[in-house]
Amino acid sequence: MKPLIFFVGLITAFGLLAQDRPSNAIDLEQFAERMFQVQDSDINYEDIYESLLLYYTDPLNLNRATGDELASLYILSPTQVLAFVEHRDNFGELLSIYELQAITGFDLSIIQDLIPFVTVKENEQDNRPLIKRIFSEPNNYFLLRYSRTVENQRGYMEETVNGYIGSQDKMYGRFRVSHRDDFSAGFTFEKDAGERVNFNQGSGFDFYSAHLMVENQGIFRKLIVGDYQLQVGQGLVFGSGFNPGKGAETVNTVKRNTLGIRPYTSVLETGFFRGVGATVPFGEVEVTTFYSNLMQDGNVQNDSISNDFEEFLSSIQNSGFHRTSSELSSRNEVKEESFGGVVNFRPNRKLQIGASALNTNYSTALQKKSAPYNVFEFEGKQNLVTGLFASYQWQNFNFFGEGARSSSGGMGGIAGFVSSLSPTLDMAMSLRNYKKDFHSFYGLAFGEGSRNINERGLYWGIKYHPSRRYEVAAYYDKFSFPWLRFGIDAPSEGAEWLGRFTYRPNRDISTFVQVREERKEFSLTNENLSSLERRIKRNYIFNIDYRLNARFSMKSRVQSSTLDEAGNFTKGYAIIQDVNFETERFKISTRMALFETDDYDNRQYVYERDVLYAFSIPAYNGQGIRNYILLQYKMNSVINLWLRYGRFSYTDREVVGSGLDESNGSNRTEIKWMARVKF
Repeated sequence: MKPLIFFVGLITAFGLLAQDRPSNAIDLEQFAERMFQVQDSDINYEDIYESLLLYYTDPLNLNRATGDELASLYILSPTQVLAFVEHRDNFGELLSIYELQAITGFDLSIIQDLIPFVTVKENEQDNRPLIKRIFSEPNNYFLLRYSRTVENQRGYMEETVNGYIGSQDKMYGRFRVSHRDDFSAGFTFEKDAGERVNFNQGSGFDFYSAHLMVENQGIFRKLIVGDYQLQVGQGLVFGSGFNPGKGAETVNTVKRNTLGIRPYTSVLETGFFRGVGATVPFGEVEVTTFYSNLMQDGNVQNDSISNDFEEFLSSIQNSGFHRTSSELSSRNEVKEESFGGVVNFRPNRKLQIGASALNTNYSTALQKKSAPYNVFEFEGKQNLVTGLFASYQWQNFNFFGEGARSSSGGMGGIAGFVSSLSPTLDMAMSLRNYKKDFHSFYGLAFGEGSRNINERGLYWGIKYHPSRRYEVAAYYDKFSFPWLRFGIDAPSEGAEWLGRFTYRPNRDISTFVQVREERKEFSLTNENLSSLERRIKRNYIFNIDYRLNARFSMKSRVQSSTLDEAGNFTKGYAIIQDVNFETERFKISTRMALFETDDYDNRQYVYERDVLYAFSIPAYNGQGIRNYILLQYKMNSVINLWLRYGRFSYTDREVVGSGLDESNGSNRTEIKWMARVKF
C-alpha cells in the first residue's frame, strides 16, 4: 500500500507544478501507446507498429494523399477525411499544415495528432531516370541492431541435450530508400537468439527479406518485386497492415481501408507474399494481380494417423524460430504457391466497390489432429477464397462491408458504419459472422479471435469530445462462438466493454482513466464431467503524462486487473513511473515499475519505449521490479545511436523462465544496441 500512496502523491505533486506552456505535438510513442491501449497479447503489435513507423519516417504528403491513406492513420473520422478531400479539390494545394484549421471538423488537437505523420509539399514531377532518383534520395537509412539476454540460459549450456545450436545474440539489419508515390527499395536480415549464423555452409543469417517497388511508372500504378502484403476491403481476404483492433480508439479503428500492395519490411517470417505484384488503372477501375512462391515451416508426417493423405502437416509453423535440431528439421518443408487479384471500382470519392480472390496451394496437405474442435478446420492442399467489398459515404455516415467465401463453402461477412453524428459525437457499429468452416489464411478482419473463423459479433463504439480538454470513449462488443474451441468443449459466448475518460487541462498535461471488462465462458472439468463456467476479467488504468519544460517529461501510471473464474478470485497490479529528458542531440527515457500478480492470467501488459523500429510490450508477471533506461544520441545528421538496458528483478523466484530459456537467479536482463546511418 505504501508504494501506491507514494506514486499517487508523486503524480499530484508534479501535476501542481506543471504550467501552461507551449509544447511540441504528440510524439510517436504517445500515439502508439494510445492505439495499443489493450490488455491482450493476441494482436500482432509488431506488425502494427511497423506500419505506423512507415508513416512517421516517411510522412504522407497532404497534397497527394488519398482518402484511404489518410483514413489508415485512424486519426480522422470518415467525415473529416471527406471534408479534407473536398477542401483540397475546391481550393487547391495546401501551403501549410495549419491551413487545416479552416476545414470543418479540424481543431488544434486533431492537427497536433496529425503532425508526426503528414507533411505539406508541392507536387513536383521528377523526370530524372529512376536509378538517379534512388541514389540521390535523401530519405534513406541503414540500421544495425544487436540484443541479448545477459543471464546464461539453459539452452545455451554445453551439457544441455538438444539445446540451442546458436548463440544468445540477436542481430537485425535493414536498408531502405524510398520516396512516397515514386519508389521503395530495401532489404532486411535477422538472426534470432539461439539461431546459427553460417556463411560457409549456409546462407548466413536465418531470415532475409527484400523488395523493389515503383509507383506511377508507365501503365503501372504500382509494380513490386520481392516481399509484399495486401490490404483490401475489410480484411477478410487480404488483411495486412495497420489494424489495431479493439482498444482506446473506439470508433475509427472499426473500419479497414483499401491500400492495395505495400512493401513488406518486417522480420515476422509469415503473413506476407514473395514474388511479383502489379496494379494497373483503367479509368475508374484499378486491377491488381500478383503471384507468390514462399517456403513455409512445417513438420511433415507420413505415418498412419491420416486416412486421406500419405504425407500431411498438422499446421504451418509461424514462430520463425530455427534454434534447435527439431525446429531446423521443419524449416522450409512446405512450398506455398499463391496467386490472385483485386478489382477496385471507384467512380467518385464517396463510392468504392471491389472484388478480390486468393488461391493458395501447398506442396503438402494440411490436416489438423483429430479432435472435436478441429472438425471444421481446413484440410487439403488447395484453398480459394473470394470476396466482394464496398464502402459508401452518405452525408455524415460511412457505410462499409465485405463478404467472402472459401473453397469449403464457408462464408464470412462483416458490415457496419462509422458516423459523425455531430461535431462532438462520433459513433461506429459493425456486425460480423465468420462461419466455422470459413478459411482465409491472409485475412485479418475486425473480430475477437486471432483468426476470422467460428465467430459472430456485434460491436458498438462511441467517442464524445465536447471540447479540446475532455473526451469520453467507450465500446461494447457482444460475441459468440457457434462451434467448439481449443479448451472449450461446447459453443460459447461472451462480451467485452471499455470506457475511457481523457482530460487535457493544457498542452503539457494529459490524463486518462480507463476500465475494461471481458466476460467469456470456459470449460471446467470435475470428475470427468465438463461444464461451461463464466470467466470475468477487469482491467483498470489511471495514467498521467506531463511535460515540465521543453526538456523534461514524465509519465505516472497505476494499472490493475482482477479475474473471477467460477468463483476463484485473483488479482494483479503494476505501478509505473517514467522520467524522460531530451536535448537537441540527446534523449534519455527511464522507467521504474513495481508489480505483483497472483497468477499469469493477471499479467500486466505495459507499453515500453524502445529503439527505433523495435516494439516492446512485455508482460509484468509475478512479483518484482521492472526498470529500463533508453539512451538516444544524434551524433550528426548522418548517424543516430541507441542503447537500451532493461531488467526484471523478481522477489518471488530463484529461477526465471522455463525449459531451454530457464536461467538461475532472480533477474532477467536484456541489453540492446542500435545504429542508424543515413547516406
